Amino acid sequence: MTASVAPGSDIAIDVRGLTKSFGGRAVVKNLSMRVRRGQIYGFLGPNGSGKTTTIRMLCGLLTPDSGEGTCLGYNILTESRKIKRHVGYMTQRFSLYQDLSIRENLEFVARVFGLRDPAGAARASIDRLGLAGRETQLAAELSGGWKQRLALGACILPSPDLLLLDEPTAGVDPKARREFWNEIHALAADGLTVLVSTHYMDEAERCHEIAYIAYGELLARGTVDEVVAGAGLTTWRVTGDELQALSIKLAATPGVDMVAPFGASLHVGGRDAAALERAIAPHRSDASLRWTRDEPSLEDVFIDLMTRAKDNFQ
Repeated sequence: MTASVAPGSDIAIDVRGLTKSFGGRAVVKNLSMRVRRGQIYGFLGPNGSGKTTTIRMLCGLLTPDSGEGTCLGYNILTESRKIKRHVGYMTQRFSLYQDLSIRENLEFVARVFGLRDPAGAARASIDRLGLAGRETQLAAELSGGWKQRLALGACILPSPDLLLLDEPTAGVDPKARREFWNEIHALAADGLTVLVSTHYMDEAERCHEIAYIAYGELLARGTVDEVVAGAGLTTWRVTGDELQALSIKLAATPGVDMVAPFGASLHVGGRDAAALERAIAPHRSDASLRWTRDEPSLEDVFIDLMTRAKDNFQ
Protein backbone atom coordinates (compact mmCIF):
# COMPACT_ATOMS: atom_id res chain seq x y z
CA MET A 1 0.00 0.00 0.00
CA THR A 2 1.25 3.47 -0.88
CA ALA A 3 2.13 5.70 2.06
CA SER A 4 -0.35 8.44 2.91
CA VAL A 5 0.28 11.96 1.73
CA ALA A 6 1.23 14.12 4.71
CA PRO A 7 -1.66 16.26 6.02
CA GLY A 8 0.45 19.34 5.21
CA SER A 9 0.66 18.42 1.53
CA ASP A 10 -0.94 20.61 -1.12
CA ILE A 11 -2.86 17.56 -2.40
CA ALA A 12 -6.26 17.08 -0.78
CA ILE A 13 -7.41 13.99 -2.70
CA ASP A 14 -5.17 11.46 -4.42
CA VAL A 15 -6.84 8.16 -5.34
CA ARG A 16 -6.04 5.45 -7.87
CA GLY A 17 -8.03 2.58 -9.31
CA LEU A 18 -11.19 3.00 -7.22
CA THR A 19 -13.75 0.33 -8.05
CA LYS A 20 -17.12 -0.35 -6.42
CA SER A 21 -19.85 -2.81 -7.37
CA PHE A 22 -23.38 -3.39 -6.12
CA GLY A 23 -25.26 -6.58 -6.95
CA GLY A 24 -22.58 -7.64 -9.39
CA ARG A 25 -22.72 -4.37 -11.35
CA ALA A 26 -19.70 -2.06 -11.32
CA VAL A 27 -20.86 1.42 -10.37
CA VAL A 28 -17.35 2.91 -10.33
CA LYS A 29 -14.60 1.39 -12.46
CA ASN A 30 -10.88 1.95 -11.95
CA LEU A 31 -11.26 5.67 -11.19
CA SER A 32 -8.23 7.81 -10.42
CA MET A 33 -8.20 11.50 -9.56
CA ARG A 34 -6.11 14.17 -7.83
CA VAL A 35 -7.43 17.38 -6.30
CA ARG A 36 -5.26 20.18 -4.90
CA ARG A 37 -6.06 21.91 -1.62
CA GLY A 38 -8.06 25.12 -1.97
CA GLN A 39 -9.43 23.98 -5.33
CA ILE A 40 -13.06 23.81 -6.45
CA TYR A 41 -13.31 20.54 -8.35
CA GLY A 42 -16.45 19.88 -10.38
CA PHE A 43 -17.83 16.39 -10.87
CA LEU A 44 -20.08 16.07 -13.94
CA GLY A 45 -22.03 13.18 -15.38
CA PRO A 46 -25.50 11.80 -16.05
CA ASN A 47 -27.69 10.37 -13.30
CA GLY A 48 -26.49 6.95 -12.19
CA SER A 49 -22.96 7.61 -13.38
CA GLY A 50 -21.25 6.88 -10.04
CA LYS A 51 -20.66 10.44 -8.79
CA THR A 52 -22.34 9.96 -5.40
CA THR A 53 -20.69 6.57 -4.88
CA THR A 54 -17.29 8.11 -5.58
CA ILE A 55 -17.92 10.97 -3.15
CA ARG A 56 -18.93 8.50 -0.44
CA MET A 57 -15.78 6.45 -0.97
CA LEU A 58 -13.64 9.57 -0.71
CA CYS A 59 -15.09 10.65 2.64
CA GLY A 60 -15.04 7.20 4.26
CA LEU A 61 -18.74 6.36 4.07
CA LEU A 62 -18.11 3.51 1.60
CA THR A 63 -15.15 1.17 1.29
CA PRO A 64 -13.99 0.56 -2.31
CA ASP A 65 -13.78 -3.03 -3.54
CA SER A 66 -10.34 -2.22 -4.91
CA GLY A 67 -8.06 0.75 -5.34
CA GLU A 68 -6.12 2.94 -2.93
CA GLY A 69 -5.33 6.51 -2.06
CA THR A 70 -5.59 9.32 0.42
CA CYS A 71 -8.04 12.04 1.37
CA LEU A 72 -6.57 14.95 3.36
CA GLY A 73 -3.48 12.84 3.89
CA TYR A 74 -5.39 9.92 5.44
CA ASN A 75 -5.64 6.46 3.91
CA ILE A 76 -9.17 5.95 2.56
CA LEU A 77 -9.07 2.24 3.38
CA THR A 78 -7.72 2.31 6.93
CA GLU A 79 -8.28 5.83 8.27
CA SER A 80 -11.87 6.60 7.30
CA ARG A 81 -12.74 7.80 10.82
CA LYS A 82 -10.03 10.44 10.67
CA ILE A 83 -11.25 11.58 7.25
CA LYS A 84 -14.82 12.01 8.52
CA ARG A 85 -13.63 14.41 11.25
CA HIS A 86 -12.31 16.84 8.64
CA VAL A 87 -15.03 16.63 5.97
CA GLY A 88 -18.31 18.48 5.54
CA TYR A 89 -20.78 16.56 3.39
CA MET A 90 -23.88 18.23 1.93
CA THR A 91 -26.23 15.66 0.43
CA GLN A 92 -28.84 16.13 -2.30
CA ARG A 93 -31.67 15.85 0.24
CA PHE A 94 -32.08 18.38 3.03
CA SER A 95 -31.22 16.42 6.17
CA LEU A 96 -31.61 18.85 9.07
CA TYR A 97 -34.57 18.90 11.45
CA GLN A 98 -37.67 20.41 9.87
CA ASP A 99 -39.32 21.18 13.22
CA LEU A 100 -36.33 23.13 14.57
CA SER A 101 -35.52 26.75 13.77
CA ILE A 102 -32.43 27.85 11.87
CA ARG A 103 -30.66 28.77 15.12
CA GLU A 104 -31.71 25.56 16.87
CA ASN A 105 -30.49 23.41 13.96
CA LEU A 106 -27.10 25.11 13.88
CA GLU A 107 -26.66 25.00 17.65
CA PHE A 108 -27.56 21.29 17.63
CA VAL A 109 -24.95 20.57 14.94
CA ALA A 110 -22.37 22.60 16.88
CA ARG A 111 -23.02 20.48 19.98
CA VAL A 112 -22.76 17.24 17.98
CA PHE A 113 -19.29 18.33 16.86
CA GLY A 114 -18.33 19.33 20.39
CA LEU A 115 -17.70 23.01 19.64
CA ARG A 116 -16.91 25.06 22.75
CA ASP A 117 -19.49 27.79 22.12
CA PRO A 118 -22.42 26.32 20.16
CA ALA A 119 -24.49 29.50 20.35
CA GLY A 120 -21.59 31.66 19.21
CA ALA A 121 -20.72 29.28 16.36
CA ALA A 122 -24.36 29.31 15.22
CA ARG A 123 -24.47 33.14 15.30
CA ALA A 124 -21.27 33.37 13.25
CA SER A 125 -22.65 30.97 10.64
CA ILE A 126 -25.96 32.87 10.50
CA ASP A 127 -24.15 36.16 9.92
CA ARG A 128 -21.79 34.74 7.29
CA LEU A 129 -24.54 33.17 5.19
CA GLY A 130 -27.01 36.06 5.34
CA LEU A 131 -29.49 34.26 7.58
CA ALA A 132 -29.76 37.08 10.11
CA GLY A 133 -33.37 37.97 10.81
CA ARG A 134 -34.52 34.43 10.08
CA GLU A 135 -33.01 32.73 13.13
CA THR A 136 -36.35 31.71 14.61
CA GLN A 137 -37.90 30.49 11.35
CA LEU A 138 -38.56 26.75 11.23
CA ALA A 139 -36.58 24.80 8.66
CA ALA A 140 -39.82 23.35 7.28
CA GLU A 141 -40.96 26.88 6.34
CA LEU A 142 -37.83 27.73 4.32
CA SER A 143 -37.71 27.88 0.53
CA GLY A 144 -35.21 25.72 -1.34
CA GLY A 145 -32.62 28.48 -1.51
CA TRP A 146 -32.78 29.24 2.23
CA LYS A 147 -32.65 25.53 3.10
CA GLN A 148 -29.54 25.33 0.94
CA ARG A 149 -27.89 28.13 2.91
CA LEU A 150 -28.82 26.48 6.20
CA ALA A 151 -27.40 23.14 5.07
CA LEU A 152 -24.17 24.81 3.96
CA GLY A 153 -23.96 26.61 7.29
CA ALA A 154 -24.26 23.30 9.13
CA CYS A 155 -21.55 21.74 6.96
CA ILE A 156 -18.97 24.44 7.60
CA LEU A 157 -19.68 24.85 11.36
CA PRO A 158 -16.84 22.50 12.44
CA SER A 159 -14.39 24.22 10.03
CA PRO A 160 -13.77 21.21 7.75
CA ASP A 161 -10.77 20.99 5.41
CA LEU A 162 -12.84 19.43 2.63
CA LEU A 163 -16.40 20.18 1.58
CA LEU A 164 -18.26 17.55 -0.47
CA LEU A 165 -21.38 18.89 -2.21
CA ASP A 166 -23.66 16.39 -3.95
CA GLU A 167 -25.80 18.37 -6.45
CA PRO A 168 -26.36 21.07 -3.83
CA THR A 169 -28.31 23.54 -6.00
CA ALA A 170 -30.90 21.22 -7.53
CA GLY A 171 -34.31 22.85 -7.41
CA VAL A 172 -33.25 26.37 -6.39
CA ASP A 173 -33.62 29.56 -8.42
CA PRO A 174 -30.75 31.17 -10.42
CA LYS A 175 -30.25 34.01 -7.92
CA ALA A 176 -29.91 31.57 -5.02
CA ARG A 177 -27.50 29.44 -7.06
CA ARG A 178 -25.31 32.45 -7.83
CA GLU A 179 -25.23 33.56 -4.20
CA PHE A 180 -24.38 29.99 -3.15
CA TRP A 181 -21.45 29.86 -5.58
CA ASN A 182 -20.17 33.25 -4.46
CA GLU A 183 -19.96 31.81 -0.96
CA ILE A 184 -18.24 28.65 -2.20
CA HIS A 185 -15.55 30.73 -3.92
CA ALA A 186 -15.10 32.77 -0.73
CA LEU A 187 -14.63 29.56 1.26
CA ALA A 188 -12.11 28.21 -1.29
CA ALA A 189 -10.20 31.51 -1.13
CA ASP A 190 -9.87 30.87 2.63
CA GLY A 191 -8.24 27.49 1.87
CA LEU A 192 -11.22 25.10 1.90
CA THR A 193 -11.14 22.36 -0.75
CA VAL A 194 -14.50 21.76 -2.47
CA LEU A 195 -15.62 18.77 -4.52
CA VAL A 196 -19.03 19.42 -6.07
CA SER A 197 -21.20 17.30 -8.34
CA THR A 198 -23.49 19.24 -10.67
CA HIS A 199 -25.54 19.04 -13.85
CA TYR A 200 -25.39 22.78 -14.52
CA MET A 201 -22.85 23.87 -17.12
CA ASP A 202 -22.59 27.40 -15.75
CA GLU A 203 -21.65 25.92 -12.37
CA ALA A 204 -19.08 23.60 -13.92
CA GLU A 205 -17.48 26.61 -15.59
CA ARG A 206 -17.02 28.22 -12.17
CA CYS A 207 -14.85 25.30 -11.00
CA HIS A 208 -11.07 25.39 -11.13
CA GLU A 209 -11.03 21.90 -12.66
CA ILE A 210 -13.70 19.42 -13.69
CA ALA A 211 -14.01 15.69 -14.24
CA TYR A 212 -16.64 13.98 -16.36
CA ILE A 213 -17.76 10.54 -15.19
CA ALA A 214 -20.25 8.39 -17.09
CA TYR A 215 -21.51 5.03 -15.88
CA GLY A 216 -18.58 4.51 -13.55
CA GLU A 217 -15.77 5.56 -15.88
CA LEU A 218 -13.82 8.81 -15.85
CA LEU A 219 -13.87 10.07 -19.45
CA ALA A 220 -12.33 13.54 -19.19
CA ARG A 221 -10.70 15.83 -16.65
CA GLY A 222 -8.81 19.12 -16.45
CA THR A 223 -9.73 22.79 -16.66
CA VAL A 224 -12.82 23.64 -18.70
CA ASP A 225 -10.63 24.84 -21.57
CA GLU A 226 -8.57 21.64 -21.45
CA VAL A 227 -11.66 19.40 -21.45
CA VAL A 228 -13.24 21.30 -24.36
CA ALA A 229 -9.99 21.24 -26.35
CA GLY A 230 -9.40 17.56 -25.54
CA ALA A 231 -12.81 16.59 -26.93
CA GLY A 232 -11.57 17.47 -30.44
CA LEU A 233 -15.00 18.63 -31.57
CA THR A 234 -15.59 20.73 -34.65
CA THR A 235 -18.88 22.59 -34.21
CA TRP A 236 -21.28 24.38 -36.54
CA ARG A 237 -24.33 26.45 -35.63
CA VAL A 238 -27.23 26.35 -38.07
CA THR A 239 -30.36 28.49 -38.09
CA GLY A 240 -33.31 28.51 -40.46
CA ASP A 241 -36.44 26.54 -41.28
CA GLU A 242 -37.45 22.98 -40.42
CA LEU A 243 -34.63 22.48 -37.92
CA GLN A 244 -36.29 19.51 -36.24
CA ALA A 245 -36.40 17.56 -39.50
CA LEU A 246 -32.80 18.56 -40.20
CA SER A 247 -31.76 17.41 -36.73
CA ILE A 248 -33.22 13.94 -37.36
CA LYS A 249 -31.42 13.66 -40.72
CA LEU A 250 -28.08 14.83 -39.36
CA ALA A 251 -28.21 12.55 -36.32
CA ALA A 252 -28.37 9.57 -38.69
CA THR A 253 -25.53 10.81 -40.92
CA PRO A 254 -22.02 9.33 -40.56
CA GLY A 255 -19.56 12.02 -39.49
CA VAL A 256 -22.06 13.77 -37.22
CA ASP A 257 -21.36 12.88 -33.59
CA MET A 258 -23.53 15.45 -31.84
CA VAL A 259 -26.71 17.35 -32.73
CA ALA A 260 -28.44 19.48 -30.11
CA PRO A 261 -31.03 22.28 -30.29
CA PHE A 262 -30.02 25.59 -28.69
CA GLY A 263 -32.87 28.07 -28.78
CA ALA A 264 -33.61 28.86 -32.42
CA SER A 265 -30.52 27.06 -33.70
CA LEU A 266 -28.86 23.66 -33.84
CA HIS A 267 -25.34 22.83 -32.70
CA VAL A 268 -23.85 20.19 -35.00
CA GLY A 269 -20.52 18.64 -34.07
CA GLY A 270 -18.12 15.91 -34.99
CA ARG A 271 -14.72 14.60 -33.92
CA ASP A 272 -13.52 14.23 -37.53
CA ALA A 273 -13.65 17.67 -39.16
CA ALA A 274 -13.41 16.32 -42.72
CA ALA A 275 -16.13 13.73 -42.15
CA LEU A 276 -18.36 16.36 -40.57
CA GLU A 277 -17.84 18.67 -43.55
CA ARG A 278 -18.89 15.89 -45.92
CA ALA A 279 -21.96 15.16 -43.78
CA ILE A 280 -23.26 18.73 -43.80
CA ALA A 281 -22.22 19.58 -47.39
CA PRO A 282 -25.57 18.54 -48.95
CA HIS A 283 -27.40 20.94 -46.61
CA ARG A 284 -25.05 23.90 -47.06
CA SER A 285 -26.66 24.75 -50.42
CA ASP A 286 -30.13 25.07 -48.85
CA ALA A 287 -30.89 28.80 -48.98
CA SER A 288 -33.25 28.53 -46.00
CA LEU A 289 -30.38 27.48 -43.73
CA ARG A 290 -27.52 29.62 -42.40
CA TRP A 291 -24.37 27.82 -41.29
CA THR A 292 -21.73 29.38 -39.02
CA ARG A 293 -18.56 27.84 -37.59
CA ASP A 294 -18.75 27.98 -33.82
CA GLU A 295 -16.49 27.17 -30.89
CA PRO A 296 -17.61 24.02 -29.03
CA SER A 297 -19.10 24.75 -25.62
CA LEU A 298 -18.76 22.66 -22.49
CA GLU A 299 -22.37 21.58 -23.01
CA ASP A 300 -21.49 20.37 -26.53
CA VAL A 301 -18.71 18.26 -25.02
CA PHE A 302 -21.03 17.03 -22.25
CA ILE A 303 -23.63 15.89 -24.79
CA ASP A 304 -21.00 14.22 -26.98
CA LEU A 305 -19.49 12.33 -24.04
CA MET A 306 -22.90 11.26 -22.77
CA THR A 307 -23.86 10.01 -26.24
CA ARG A 308 -20.73 7.88 -26.46
CA ALA A 309 -20.88 6.48 -22.91
CA LYS A 310 -22.19 2.95 -22.43
CA ASP A 311 -24.93 2.62 -19.83
CA ASN A 312 -23.83 0.08 -17.23
CA PHE A 313 -27.46 -0.99 -16.67
CA GLN A 314 -27.53 -2.36 -20.23
